[in-house]
Amino acid sequence: MESVDLDKKQEHRQKISQVYSEVAKVVVGQQYMINRLLIGLFTNSHILLEGVPGLAKTLTVSTLADVLHLDFQRIQFTPDLLPADLIGTMIYNQKLAKFEVKKGPIFSNIVLADEINRSPAKVQSALLEAMQEKQVTIGETTFELDRPFLVLSTQNPVEQEGTYPLPEAQIDRFMMKVIVDYPSKDQELEVMRRISNMQFDFSVNTVLSKEDIFSIRNEINQVQISESLEKYIIELVYSTRFPQEYGFQELVEYIQFGASPRASINLNLAAKAIAFLDGRDYVLPEDIKEIAVDVMNHRILLNYEAEADNVATKDLIEIILNRIPINN
Repeated sequence: MESVDLDKKQEHRQKISQVYSEVAKVVVGQQYMINRLLIGLFTNSHILLEGVPGLAKTLTVSTLADVLHLDFQRIQFTPDLLPADLIGTMIYNQKLAKFEVKKGPIFSNIVLADEINRSPAKVQSALLEAMQEKQVTIGETTFELDRPFLVLSTQNPVEQEGTYPLPEAQIDRFMMKVIVDYPSKDQELEVMRRISNMQFDFSVNTVLSKEDIFSIRNEINQVQISESLEKYIIELVYSTRFPQEYGFQELVEYIQFGASPRASINLNLAAKAIAFLDGRDYVLPEDIKEIAVDVMNHRILLNYEAEADNVATKDLIEIILNRIPINN
């Protein structure tokens, strides 16, 4: 039985490798973003993507949905968007003389909420409630959302005029905030050549099924993490809340609020996923360090002094990672 499980794990890891290859047929680079999207999918979590326009965020997500054979919906968030445009509403059927439910685009496996900070709080709350509860209520009826269910929200870090920034309590519901960077010169050259070729083939092959995704989730759940590494995660998170207790004076003057308990939960989950994707059934300290910035960079609230001194959250997290010891 154990050998059968090992064979299944090996098969899943080979398929995940094929996922990268299939997406690469359409998208140049962005391996980092694809890795983080898969971690979100395999841990039943949601991802916030931040990057300027034109970095292939939408193309990457839609291509990944095709490779995984999942339903995909893209919702462009605008100031006039209503919660009903997202989750659905009741419409009157004149022929039958009764109200019927018209489901919204939230009923999909992968939902891309494009520029989530363009819509007011009511719409943001409707999306985040669906993310948390995995269900929506239309009229008097509650509907379960499709499984798997992954929300990917994007926001533009540059143009903030006319936006409705997500409150800290709401942004905390995202497992990771992934910063999407510009491609390299060679990658951008390849992108330019592909797009200028009007006959470029954007088709991809399906690699993973829904059953595979659920099996991979179970396999990640079986990845072992030692008690010392569990305590290491707690120390990392606590040092953002009480930096003075750890002698981090430079953090004291810049951090207004530290990371929430969701940071600890998601560090554990994401580290297990990293280990699984690397072909291991146990977590290493490097797995936690690799994922720490993405998990904590939106959970630490800096004060005005940090902004004035041009100090980024990533810099402070790096200080913590370099100084917090791992006790065996």
